[in-house]
Amino acid sequence: MKKIGILGGVGWASTVDYYRAIAEGASRHYSKRGHGSPLPIPPMAIESVVQAHTRALRGTAGDEDSWAEFDAVFRKALLNLERADCDFAIIASNTPHARLHAIRRGVTMPILSIFDATAEATAETGAEKALVLGTTVTMQASNYAERLAVEDISANERLPDDQIAEMQAMIDTEFYGGASRNARPRLLDFCKRHANPGTAILLACTELPLAFPDHLDDPIFEAEGFLFVNPSAAHVAAALSEALAE
Repeated sequence: MKKIGILGGVGWASTVDYYRAIAEGASRHYSKRGHGSPLPIPPMAIESVVQAHTRALRGTAGDEDSWAEFDAVFRKALLNLERADCDFAIIASNTPHARLHAIRRGVTMPILSIFDATAEATAETGAEKALVLGTTVTMQASNYAERLAVEDISANERLPDDQIAEMQAMIDTEFYGGASRNARPRLLDFCKRHANPGTAILLACTELPLAFPDHLDDPIFEAEGFLFVNPSAAHVAAALSEALAE
């Protein structure tokens, strides 16, 4: 098995869920193959950054220089994982992926992109349109739209700033540390206002899938009449495929 490096902390609840999902996924893999107890899981190292710190270091869209300190924190964390002899790494958060082109400079260890895993899962739904939901950084960036276009899927046009701010506030108040009792109804209300029929809704903040505890390990699922794509689950599946490859 290959050793997985997990860059987490943004936020901690999704980091916990990544570790759980990888461990349980590996256990299912070996159980099906008749392996006895204890079931193997891949060796893992976690480098956890401080979300309160990284949030304060966010730059301005379109201004590369303004992101230098943000990028440096994540680059240092990846280099620490590389020094811990990890074979590859995953970042257990959507937001830093918007800066992956800069964060990975100087890092020789492979880093599995959540954009690739999500786009491939979305293509499996057969949907031609997608609504990307996430933090301000994710919803303002074009990364998902560009990667989805490779799969002939069009992403929604950028929502107005006040709607993006509403989603960020929802994540901060209803999803930090886990989903509150108001998280699911607030999220579904947002979907009703912005998702057209036949649209695949990408829960592109690693906390958002916590609103659907029965589907945490499902890259694709339906709930309340909506078609959802769970990037976290797709990302974990990609990591397991890499770590457990014969």
